[in-house]
Amino acid sequence: MRGMNRERPDDLPDAEMEDEEESLPLPAPAADLTEATPGALKHGIEVIAGFARHLPGKPGVYRMFDRAGEVLYVGKAKNLKNRVTAYARGMAHTNAVARMIAETANMEFVTTGTEAEALLLESNLIKQLRPRYNVLLRDDKSFPYILLSGDHEAPQIAKHRGSRQRKGDYFGPFASVWAVTRTIDALQKAFLLRSCTDSFYENRTRPCLLFQIKRCSGPCTGEISIPDYQGLASQARDFLSGRSSTVKQTLSARMQEAAEELEFEKAARYRDRLAALSAVQAGQDINTQDVEEADVFAIDEQAGQFCVEIFFFRNHQNWGNRALFPRADKSLTPAEVLASVVSQFYDDKPPPRLVLLSHPVEEIELIAQALSTRANRKVEVAAPKRGEKYDLVAHAQKNAREALSRKLADNAGQQSLLAALGAAFGIEKPPRRVEVYDNSHIMGTNAVGGMIVAGKDGFMKSHYRTFNISADTIAGDDFGMMREVLQRRFARLAKEAGTNPTTSTDSPPPGGEELEVEGVPLGEGSPSGTPPIPLLSPQGGREAPQQAAREDEADDIAFPSRPDLVIVDGGKGQFEAARKIMAELGATDIPLVAIAKGADRNAMRETFFMAGREPFKLPPRDPALYFIQRLRDEAHRFAIGTHRAKRKRDTMTNPLDEIPGIGPSRKRALLLHFGTVKAIQRAKLDDLMRTPGVNAATAKAVHEFFHDA
Repeated sequence: MRGMNRERPDDLPDAEMEDEEESLPLPAPAADLTEATPGALKHGIEVIAGFARHLPGKPGVYRMFDRAGEVLYVGKAKNLKNRVTAYARGMAHTNAVARMIAETANMEFVTTGTEAEALLLESNLIKQLRPRYNVLLRDDKSFPYILLSGDHEAPQIAKHRGSRQRKGDYFGPFASVWAVTRTIDALQKAFLLRSCTDSFYENRTRPCLLFQIKRCSGPCTGEISIPDYQGLASQARDFLSGRSSTVKQTLSARMQEAAEELEFEKAARYRDRLAALSAVQAGQDINTQDVEEADVFAIDEQAGQFCVEIFFFRNHQNWGNRALFPRADKSLTPAEVLASVVSQFYDDKPPPRLVLLSHPVEEIELIAQALSTRANRKVEVAAPKRGEKYDLVAHAQKNAREALSRKLADNAGQQSLLAALGAAFGIEKPPRRVEVYDNSHIMGTNAVGGMIVAGKDGFMKSHYRTFNISADTIAGDDFGMMREVLQRRFARLAKEAGTNPTTSTDSPPPGGEELEVEGVPLGEGSPSGTPPIPLLSPQGGREAPQQAAREDEADDIAFPSRPDLVIVDGGKGQFEAARKIMAELGATDIPLVAIAKGADRNAMRETFFMAGREPFKLPPRDPALYFIQRLRDEAHRFAIGTHRAKRKRDTMTNPLDEIPGIGPSRKRALLLHFGTVKAIQRAKLDDLMRTPGVNAATAKAVHEFFHDA
């Protein structure tokens, strides 16, 4: 954690943790914020001192609130009275801490039995409340696991994400889906386990292709008895649990026995299974001899940025690594940042028996105690200095250094492209947030609008949004679709800013719906937890001066929700439709550009439309042109992908789902009795009434539905 035993208050980083090096943004370092004014700082100290007088000297968690009731910071303390009193001394504070104190208008407290309980509660509250001045670790659903189900007589092996509600054994975490897929593929070859769903399993009458290519033993059709299949599943469970040598010895002995009995085909199958198991263990970058189960955390700092590399080791095998890029106040040391990451990383995932750190951190014993409490078993946390454990940490730190170097280089290139984009369109400052819009439909059906977002860290996929086009929009009217999408997008921003646009757009048009595709719903603020930056002030102009100043001072601490540039895919018609909507909503100060495809739809020959300028083209070798093409292609990919998914859902819709009173059980009964929906549609009322599990009223409703249709 962050210096809980020191008299001075915590150094407070403001960070957001991401989870995939390939797609996550690199956060800007927290700037030296302008110092809080003496008057505001004095008032904040008085508020905190008033609470400190009545606090007990017990462990607990405290929360700081600003005047608007927003949570500024969540912290834990071994002694609440001493910790909160330290904030009121007004000495030895960093700029970030001083600013937080100046903004504090209220506090709340929760006492706990031990400091370890306070640490666990702090992590949970940070995850829920996402305070502005805390290190923030996103709810990470990208770490996949292998599930060997325990709710079926023939266990299924499958990839798993999210909460562990299904009964079975979970093995992981793995650093990537690719690592899970590769491991499951090898385990299917070795143990012939099924990967199909239970519904697919129950409806088989003959073995599927996986049985033919020797990836499944075919328990669904009795190709293998259930007890024998369960024996295979037990071997797989033993292998994933670390008893790999025992499993391999058993298979080797059976191979030898088969060879001695001249059953060479059977011996060859055991040989192939042994080779598959060897591939699982040998296909890793680095494996261990003495470390069976551990997570290795290593941190590197360059140019005010931090990178934390995590390696996962289970059963002496390397199950992959992941680079995290926290944003932290520059006054923090790498050890303090590392402690903050570790303390929150295991809030929603079980810790291993050993956690290795590249830097010795304060309160390492407290972190170990908290993790042990969470896991209900002993968890050791250590910063090794020699031996194999030190070699693992050194290897992780090397990867952290290389990952951060790559990300810094990519970040610098992206900033130069944004600068070139701003220069090409005559924008004074390089845009921080670029939004690109495109529509997709087939003859007006399943129409959707897509919005992709790009910033200085590349494509911001957590900000992508799609919009269902309402039925009121004429099918195939591309201009009308663009108007609807932009109207809903900018009306939402205007509403959040407290404006009252002339066009009533407080709710989406009938039939229209904003979809959550790759992030939080539109308008819920940035992933860092900072409230959205308003599009308009209550007077209808730009941001309020205080908010704009705060944004400048924060030096891009939060990714803005208000775009600096809007690009629409289309020609003059789309441009005029977009400009009209943005004018109605008072967003005329946001630059708007439309891209018309070149002759014969060739790249490098696009025509651009902007207000106050004649249609123009960019030089064929202009870097900004290449960047614009990337943005347009990404918007096109996103819109088409969403349209295809929607079309597939509509195609797969069962007509029985549209009949009132027909739930899953009755639908299953009808399909089991008649076989297909067409057979149900042709059935007479008497036949429907004789269906087991279907009463007369339901049979009549089904008959009337299809006959009326």
